[in-house]
Formats: sequence, C-alpha cells, structure tokens
Amino acid sequence: MADKNDKNKKSSSPKPSRSQRRSRAMICDRLSFAAAEAYKLMRTNLLFALPDKKCRVLGISSAIRGEGKSTTAINLAYTLGETGKRVMLIDADMRLPSIATRLEIEGAPGLSNLLAGLASLQDVLVTSRYFSNWYILPAGDLPPNPSELLSSEAMRSFIEQAGEIFDFIIIDLPPINIVTDALAISPVIDGLALVVRQNYTDRRALDACMYHVAKLDTKFVGFVMADVDLGESSYRRYGKYRFGYKYGYGYGYGYGYGYGYGYARRGRSETPAPGADEKSKK
Repeated sequence: MADKNDKNKKSSSPKPSRSQRRSRAMICDRLSFAAAEAYKLMRTNLLFALPDKKCRVLGISSAIRGEGKSTTAINLAYTLGETGKRVMLIDADMRLPSIATRLEIEGAPGLSNLLAGLASLQDVLVTSRYFSNWYILPAGDLPPNPSELLSSEAMRSFIEQAGEIFDFIIIDLPPINIVTDALAISPVIDGLALVVRQNYTDRRALDACMYHVAKLDTKFVGFVMADVDLGESSYRRYGKYRFGYKYGYGYGYGYGYGYGYGYARRGRSETPAPGADEKSKK
C-alpha cells in the first residue's frame, strides 16, 4: 500500500516543461566538458578584468531576451563556487525571474522583499545544493517598481554589507534594451558583461545596447558569446565591438529557454547565512 501511495504522489506532481528540462540540462554539473571549460576560462579572465578588491560585483545582462544571460550567470557562479570562494548569485530580473525555477528553489521571499524591508537577509538567502559556499538570492515577489528598488539606497546598502561577507556577487539583470533596471543598478557593480547569442542578436539591437552602456559609470568587461558555431568566425557579425575582454568560447548547444513566472518548489536550506553568527553575537 505504501508503494502505491508513493507512486500516486509521484505521478500527481507536475512535470517540468520541455523548456525547463532543456534549461536545467545546461547548468552546473550537467554541462558538457567544452562548456565547463569555457566558463572556467571566463572565470579566469574576470579575475583580471574586475578590480582587485575584497568582493567583486559583476552584472550580467544582454541586449534582448533569449540570449542566455541567466544561464551564463548561473554557470559563472557555479564555476566560482568550485574554487571555494564565497559566492552570491542574485536574480535581479524582478519582472521575469528564472533562476529559482532553474535551480529548483523557492522564488519568494527574495530580493524584492529584502529591499522593501519585508524580509531579512537570513530569510531570503538559499544555500546551493552544489556548494555550501554558494548562496542564491531569488527575485522574490514581483514588485510594481523594480527599477526604483534597484536604484534605491537600500540596494546600495545591501551590496555594501554583502561585500563584507562574499568574495563574488553575480547579478542577473534584465535585458538593457527592454527596461532600465540594468542601468539603474550600475552604480553598485564593478563591471558589466553582455551575453550575445550568435545568429540571434542583430546589429541594431546591439548598437542600441552599447549606446546605453557607454553612458554608464561602470566598467564594461566584455561580451560572452553564447551558442557559438565553432566552425564559423565567431566575431564576424560583431567586429565593430572588438574591444575589451571577449569570451568567445562557444558552447555546443542552444539555450532555448523562455522567461516564466513559475517556480519549482524546493525547501529552503536551514544553513545559516554567512556572517549570521557574527551578527547575532553583536
């Protein structure tokens, strides 16, 4: 009887969609050898591109949707976590978040709740199931004013406090051509990397994106070329932008994911947030 009940419970649980299954197959320990090596090379290049400081804060964005920015943010955070560094991955795409779904954790409470003063850091941080030194801050409940929250004093204060705890903070940002959220957060990041998907991003969209990036008071660290066909010239379409650091090491697959609001439920870790013990002692 117990086996039958277990079977019924299993069959009644919702199955992930095709896009969810594909996106989960392209992250963390499921990466191909070539893709894993490409992210490790990106990790090495970032150590030179970002300022040498206690905590390095990097924003990941793109010109338009569907270029693979969230996939890149997740895998970069994973690769940094492999080194033993304390890493926090923030889903700052509070309009169409996806990181919680991909990493199969709860999406709320999260960043929006923290910035609105409705939750503490201890309430919103989730410990990764891959490394105890890798923490994830989901987007939280969808707010009516994401751009205002990201440009607020609360966000600036939070990043400063988190910088005393973590070695790296990776922030997944919305596409620059669609909303101004990525521009609003620029004062609190040390560098910005743009994901460009080969044979997907057109020149006009990239032109518009770089026009906005050039106005930022933030270091542009380069492009991450996604879904690259290694049999072709990876930079031919983007030759105008051959400056800075370029991570043109392609991954032998397409990202093929959509922006969704659903979250796969997963219990929050009871592991205390780093620095929580010190804070309680004070």
